[in-house]
Amino acid sequence: MNEHTRFTVDTSLQIYFCDPKSPWQRGSNENTNGLLRQYFPRGTELSGHSQAHLNAVARELNERPRRTLGGLSPSQVFAEAVASTG
Repeated sequence: MNEHTRFTVDTSLQIYFCDPKSPWQRGSNENTNGLLRQYFPRGTELSGHSQAHLNAVARELNERPRRTLGGLSPSQVFAEAVASTG
């Protein structure tokens, strides 16, 4: 995120960086980590999985509706954000 300033200017979205060792500030991140653990238990070496498998997991998670997004999926919210900037 070394170009977060440019991203903020280009998208009018605020970027927030959490304080180190403060997981309560990263609710969505911690939730996503929990979802990833359903596919990859802690300590799993990701190099043992094909790129196709990793992509399939990412696609499943990005298409999964989230309560914090009003029932929309992350991919839907991203598509709406991109459409509104251009």
